[in-house]
Amino acid sequence: MASLTYDLTLAGLSVGSAAALTGIGLVVTYRATGVLNFAHGAVAMVCAYALRQCVVEWGWPLWAGAAVTLLVLAPAIGMALERFVFRPLSVLGGDPAQTLVASIGVFVLLVGGAALLWGQGARDDAPELLVAADPWGQLAVALTLAGTVGAVIRWTRFGRELRAVVDDRRLAVLSGIDADRVAAAGWAFGSFTAGLTGVLLAPYVRLDPYGLPLLVMEVVAVAVAARMRSLPVAVVTALGIGVAQSQLTRLHPSGWGEPLLQAVGANLFVVALLVAALALPRVGTRDALPRTATARVPTPPGAWIVAMVLFLLPLGFAGSDLHTSVQVPALGVVLLSLVVVTGRGGQISLGQAAYAGLGALFTALLAADRFPGLPRLPELAALAVAVVLVAPLGLLTGWPAISRRGLALALATFAVGVGVSRFVFAQPYATSGLTLDRPAGFDGDRAYYVLELALLTVALLTTRALRRGRTGRALAALRDHEAGASAAGVRVPSLKLLAFVSGAALAALGGGMLAMGVRAFDPGAYDPVRGLLWFAAVVVLGADSTLGALTAAALLVGLDAGTRGGVAAAVIGLLAVLVGRFPGGPYEALRTAGTRLRLRLRHAARLTPAGATARRRLRPTERRAPQPEPGRSPTPTHQPPPEAGSPRSPSPTERQPPQTRTRWSLPPTGRRPTQTRARWSLTPTGRRPAQTRERWSLTPTRQRLAQARARWKPRPAGQPPAQPGARWRLGPGEAGPESRPEPAPTPHPAAAADGAEPRQGRPAPDNESGAGGAGGKTNPAEGRVPTLTTRTLHAHYNTFKALDGVDLDVPPGRITAVIGPNGAGKSTLFHCLAGTLRPTHGQVLFDNHDITHLTPHARTRLGIARTFQQLAVFPTLTVAENVRVGAEQTHRTGNETAVEQALRLFALDGPVRDLPAADLPTGTLRRVELARALAGAPRVLLLDEPAAGLDTAEVTALARVLKALAADGTALLVVEHDLDLVAGLADVVHVMAAGRIVASGPPAHVLDAFGAQETPV
Repeated sequence: MASLTYDLTLAGLSVGSAAALTGIGLVVTYRATGVLNFAHGAVAMVCAYALRQCVVEWGWPLWAGAAVTLLVLAPAIGMALERFVFRPLSVLGGDPAQTLVASIGVFVLLVGGAALLWGQGARDDAPELLVAADPWGQLAVALTLAGTVGAVIRWTRFGRELRAVVDDRRLAVLSGIDADRVAAAGWAFGSFTAGLTGVLLAPYVRLDPYGLPLLVMEVVAVAVAARMRSLPVAVVTALGIGVAQSQLTRLHPSGWGEPLLQAVGANLFVVALLVAALALPRVGTRDALPRTATARVPTPPGAWIVAMVLFLLPLGFAGSDLHTSVQVPALGVVLLSLVVVTGRGGQISLGQAAYAGLGALFTALLAADRFPGLPRLPELAALAVAVVLVAPLGLLTGWPAISRRGLALALATFAVGVGVSRFVFAQPYATSGLTLDRPAGFDGDRAYYVLELALLTVALLTTRALRRGRTGRALAALRDHEAGASAAGVRVPSLKLLAFVSGAALAALGGGMLAMGVRAFDPGAYDPVRGLLWFAAVVVLGADSTLGALTAAALLVGLDAGTRGGVAAAVIGLLAVLVGRFPGGPYEALRTAGTRLRLRLRHAARLTPAGATARRRLRPTERRAPQPEPGRSPTPTHQPPPEAGSPRSPSPTERQPPQTRTRWSLPPTGRRPTQTRARWSLTPTGRRPAQTRERWSLTPTRQRLAQARARWKPRPAGQPPAQPGARWRLGPGEAGPESRPEPAPTPHPAAAADGAEPRQGRPAPDNESGAGGAGGKTNPAEGRVPTLTTRTLHAHYNTFKALDGVDLDVPPGRITAVIGPNGAGKSTLFHCLAGTLRPTHGQVLFDNHDITHLTPHARTRLGIARTFQQLAVFPTLTVAENVRVGAEQTHRTGNETAVEQALRLFALDGPVRDLPAADLPTGTLRRVELARALAGAPRVLLLDEPAAGLDTAEVTALARVLKALAADGTALLVVEHDLDLVAGLADVVHVMAAGRIVASGPPAHVLDAFGAQETPV
């Protein structure tokens, strides 16, 4: 017995040593570059094949082949990856999402390349680098490497540089550190350890392009357990799991638990990966997918017609061509599941192959009368029931997604995919002898292809329903800015679960269709490597494009059927490696390149006079401009494009078609057109014209809102003021007041707060101060709008005390400001009020109800809206869609009315409403964010540095809107660094320092008292 235990321990140490080498390489690479190298296993496989090629095929001595493979080839692969793949991504901004996709692309590329070079069959003649009977050599190598690397990192100059680059790469570069050299060294060492792992494992496992990379990646659990930082923890964990896995092989239970225990004993590293990814503290919480800075490129109108024709063409095929075409619609349905989860919802999912396989397995079991508890079902009914059974299993990845993003979510979904593959698909008791017929009446390839097209149409309609309307806008908001979506009232956890459950259902449908197409359940068709390939294909061909998913399906099936195995993986991997160059997909890249080429040709081509005359005769007559109305100056219908090198390109408003810009043009008198003035102008008494009064009748407070809104009204670029005393009004993208004079504004009632003399007219009632929300007014909403308060609020960051017993009241109808130096606790207090941070102790009360534990979206639905210091808009949605997200999450009825009111208030109801938010300047985006917050009719508005990025004129207009909102009874809390804005805006000012409120009172008193100290804010 003792001898058996000793032998099993030695075997476990051998396996654990190889796993420790993998953990060391992953940790070093991550610490040097911040990248979890998903291609680590693929590099190990390539090095194992290279050593076999040198020794077995070419007859080299083992020592020479090992030296070339480990000391030349492996580091060269790492340095090439750093130089040509990951360094350009770092230069472009170092988006962790793009590096994640690129590393998956490298994995797929190397796997496909190996399949092309060495074939897809397994090899059992890999040379042994060390003696198999003596595991102490492997253990000594692992311990020596760990000790050497630890010493280098801790006690050498290179180690200090490495730690500096990890902590802050930009600051390290400014300090004179060559970050590229450090990253190249990290990649070279990581690839060396990968190659060493591959050549040590190859003699004892199956050497093939798919099995070995996946086996190596299963032991990523040791690096995750080490938090991607601690080498000793990684080594100890690897050795412990290896020994435990070996000891479990001595157990031979009987009964129903025997297969399960044997599976666990053979896949203990997979169990550790599941535990590490789902239970241990998270690593990497940043975005999971490439975030494009521009709006999504719409699908060309004729593209769907072309796609429809191409999908109907196989109906005319016969023989093997038709049999191959049967796989395309089925795979297209599987990839549509990634469009829902990844493209629209922005959630990374590396385990969709598992759900497709479960759909195929459940369909086969139900049709064969082998599913426990259910009778035999016809094939179509079995497929439908399988989809229903698999859909709830989407919670396996949806639930971790609630609290995980980025690398943590990628590991969780990958772990689920590997677990299902190892514990379900690889077990003979569940999958042996399974066959699957096609539905009755659809046995032939052509008839079955028609059925697949019908099911594909259903899947497309389902995907369209999830990508359009209220749900589609909410998913897009979740993808573009998760915190902003939650602040807009989107139920983020429920929406994530919906995305993953819907994705699991679609994947199960496609998997069942694939199995019926080939009339069998093939576990290898749904392994985790296939899931990585599908994910990469969808991302590179346009994650949010249904047409891109169908193109990816046709490309994968066509390349696999028409070329050698591995070509499809190599092509997709190559595109994924370049994903940082075109995060919006190849079509967007081609469209951008075509636009640039046309512009160059337009400027380069010069026609002779004869050619210009011929072109004028051949080209259609230009559309005539609309005739101006009497009394109005004609509006130009066309503006030539700016010459190359021009100082300024047209703003979005200037780029609008002429018929949309005529609304903003003024007649020669400088007055607005009659129909426009009737809509927006007020009579000298502050009332609207008689013809619009009945429709737009306003309370005096609403009149102040309308007057404040009028200050945002854009004018055409360069248009002179209407009257000598009128204010310049900025159009989107125009320069601020620094670039042109800004005359004083025309006095009106809302300007009294700034010392301006109000117009003559009907005096305001006693309870309506012209200050529009400044101090000293009597609030008509007092007692009607709830109050937001905090009581003895404490918050800690580890041992640092950020808040220390803060008591704060945000009364209705008042503007409350919080100021203080950096680190005073302002942001922490703001986050506690907004719900993004839970205080350590104390309460947050709203209308005397404790909301301390409510989520941000729940607080928004109660009536507490917020804005962000860093803009939280949804760039792929238009301005109107951004505002509609805020309105439809809090209004059960009257969404459109709320949207239109918010757009009018901030002068966003013109042509700009249909522009993508990605194309707008900062000042306009601030208005969009405020409009979205107000569209939900909040009773409390939390503003985090609302004037950031605004020029003087826009800040003045913002102040007027905020004062008018306060006069209407809204409670406002402003955290602001601009003391001049605070002095003219706030009713009460609270000064924070060291996590406490040290002074409170009217702005004049508080700011004068602390102005002499020049408190940095």
